[in-house]
Amino acid sequence: MTDPIYAIPDIHGQNVMLDDALARIDRDGGPDARIVFLGDLVDRGPDSRAVIERVMQGQASGRPWTVLRGNHDQMFLDFLDTGSLQFAQIKSGLSWLDPRLGGAATLASYGVTEADDTAAWHAAQRAVPETHRDWLAGLPLRFEAGGLLFVHAGIRPGVPLDQQTPEDLMWIREGFLDHEGPHPWLVVHGHTALDWPQYFGNRVDLDAGAGYGRTLWPTVFEGTDGWLLTEKGRLALCP
Repeated sequence: MTDPIYAIPDIHGQNVMLDDALARIDRDGGPDARIVFLGDLVDRGPDSRAVIERVMQGQASGRPWTVLRGNHDQMFLDFLDTGSLQFAQIKSGLSWLDPRLGGAATLASYGVTEADDTAAWHAAQRAVPETHRDWLAGLPLRFEAGGLLFVHAGIRPGVPLDQQTPEDLMWIREGFLDHEGPHPWLVVHGHTALDWPQYFGNRVDLDAGAGYGRTLWPTVFEGTDGWLLTEKGRLALCP
C-alpha cells in the first residue's frame, strides 16, 4: 500500500482556514502526516505572518512538511530585498501593494501600514524578521514523490525537470493548463484559482480560491488517486 501524502494549496494569509485544513489532515492521517504545501502562503488574507510562523514552527518541531515557494511568496521576497512592486508576469501592471494582489495585507500583518511605497519598504525591512525572509528564500520550487510532482504553478511540457525555470514553476499558465498530453508524473499544483479543485487527468489543480475567501481544500493522495478532505471525510477527486 502506498503511504499517503497530503497537499495544502494556496493559503494566502488565511490562518483560520489553515487551522481547519490541518485539523482535517490530523483526523485522516494523524499528527505525523506527510504534507506538501503548494506555495503562496502570503497576500490577500489577513494573517500572512501567522501562516508563515505556523508552518515554520511545524517544520522546526520535526513534522514531515515540505513547503514550496509560490509566486506571491517570491513577490514578497523581492519587495523585501529590492522594494520591487512591479512584475513582468503581472500583465495588468498592478502593483504588488494593490488589494487585488494583496501585498498590503501581508505588510499589515507585520504592522507595516505606511502609504508611501518607499517608506513601506524601509518599514518592512525593519518589521519582517530576517528568519522569515531567509526561510522563504530557501524554499524549494518542486517536490517529487513516486508518480506525483508537486509544484506551485506547473511545468513547461516536454522540458526535463532539471531544466524547468523558476519562472515557469512559480508562474506558468499558458502552455501548461492547455496541455492535454501526459506528463511523466501526475502534476499537483495551485496558482490558478478555480471554484473547486479539479483532476484533469495529467494534472490536479487544488487552488479553489482561499485567497478570495473560498474554501482551502486539503487533499490526500495514495499513489495517483486523490481525495478531498471534507468535514465528513474523504471525497474522491476523479479525472
